[in-house]
Amino acid sequence: MTELATRLWDNAAATGEPVATLTENACWRALEATTVGRIAIALGDGDIEVFPVNYTTTEGHILFRTAPGSKLLALAAHPRVAFEIDGFDDAAAFSVVVKGHAERIEHQQEVDAAELLPLAPWIPTLKYRWVRIVPTEVSGRVFRRGPEPERYV
Repeated sequence: MTELATRLWDNAAATGEPVATLTENACWRALEATTVGRIAIALGDGDIEVFPVNYTTTEGHILFRTAPGSKLLALAAHPRVAFEIDGFDDAAAFSVVVKGHAERIEHQQEVDAAELLPLAPWIPTLKYRWVRIVPTEVSGRVFRRGPEPERYV
């Protein structure tokens, strides 16, 4: 089976350049095929926090579970976020960035629906708070891997 990064490269590259832009559909295919990402939150003091999360996608949103604590507090105060995934294989690499806002899922019907999604904590802790990222921008790039060219030719 062809690796995800190579499939993305094969579908995006047409110029012969080592970098290609992914379509939004290709970005979503990568998001749907990957399970670990990083969420970046700009805090009020100008600092930025980055948290690794395992996640799932549904209906054009990214969902993850978390426990009460610093991540949930930061998201409540500063819902504007960036979410990033990446991956690579021997031939290619990719990066997808989603910008949007995060909101806690609180309506019981939505929580019940989220509980049916294929997402469980990786570590033995209770993570019963659901967060949804509502995208406002989705972008990505794919890169052909290879040796560095000669510098002085």
